[in-house]
Amino acid sequence: MNFIILDIEATCWEGKPPNMVQETIEIGAVKMTRFGEVLGEFNRLIRPILHPTLSHYCRRLTNIRQEELDRSARFPAVIEAFKEWADVYDEEYWLCSWGSFDERILRQDCRLHDLDDAWLDPFLNLKQQYHELKRLRKRRGLRYAVEAEGFDFSGEHHRGMPDAQNLSKIFVKFLDEWQY
Repeated sequence: MNFIILDIEATCWEGKPPNMVQETIEIGAVKMTRFGEVLGEFNRLIRPILHPTLSHYCRRLTNIRQEELDRSARFPAVIEAFKEWADVYDEEYWLCSWGSFDERILRQDCRLHDLDDAWLDPFLNLKQQYHELKRLRKRRGLRYAVEAEGFDFSGEHHRGMPDAQNLSKIFVKFLDEWQY
């Protein structure tokens, strides 16, 4: 069994204006064995179709440049490459993220592009489990959890690959604690 520790970045606007539908613009992931051994990494930008120009707020938050996004493939091509990399067709796997946003946005994008989303069914919300495990009353962000567990938060926050790598640190530390 493999675990795919992933992080999604999406289009965003300051204050989340109504009628603005978010789309995935980056996916970063680390594939691990049930023993915490890293098998590989995946990182791709995705060109959105509904709002192809990133807001100033989104560019500032993620540091994703519009030119990079303009050269990127669309969601169907990237998600197919991701599924191949994650080996969802031949291996047992669990997708894992910090919170429910990643699963929700991936399902929404699958519907937007008329793609099957059944491959998203084995999904673990590590944020929820972490908060239950630590008996935290207040929901905390990824950076807080990483630093609270004694790790340095490495890389750029709000980017797919660094966030997935940082989440992997927590995943490995509590490897035997996760409920799946």
